[in-house]
Amino acid sequence: MAKVKVGDRVQVLDDSIEGIVVRYGPQSVRIRTADGFELEFSHEEILLSEGQERIRVSPGEVSASRLEKEVGRKPGVSVSRKKEKEVPAMEVDLHIHQLVPDTRGMSNYDMLNIQMETAQRQLEFALKKNIRKVVFIHGVGAGVLKEELGFLLRRYPQINYYDADYQKYGLGATEAYIMQNPKVG
Repeated sequence: MAKVKVGDRVQVLDDSIEGIVVRYGPQSVRIRTADGFELEFSHEEILLSEGQERIRVSPGEVSASRLEKEVGRKPGVSVSRKKEKEVPAMEVDLHIHQLVPDTRGMSNYDMLNIQMETAQRQLEFALKKNIRKVVFIHGVGAGVLKEELGFLLRRYPQINYYDADYQKYGLGATEAYIMQNPKVG
């Protein structure tokens, strides 16, 4: 487990995700990727990126670890799988003030286009990186963005979507669940 602090550049073990620590808590570390995503991981899943490394690891340990990954797990060692509920969802805030520095001179149509382009780009990223859950935070408003988001999500047969957790997001968020092996009918 690497001891990290806010502002450190870190990598996620067993994944190609890298980012900057934006919050460090007793249970988890939240990082912001270069694409602007904020993702949460347990302390055991995080390593300091090269150039900031404070942990000393011998070349033999690195070789053994690589060999273990190539060959498979050690005999007699059980690997625990995280339950689906424990894996944090990727959050995408579609509030316009989060996406552009200034909205002066922009029409509602322009703002909606920016929000929908962001939603589609982040959804494609999640599909590419095999991220299973994405929460789109759209707010309540008149419901236009929520309807457009539903229209976008319906174009993907491998995605189910529904209102996100009310206790956490209220009425202003939609959660998309990306199925790994969709049934083609």
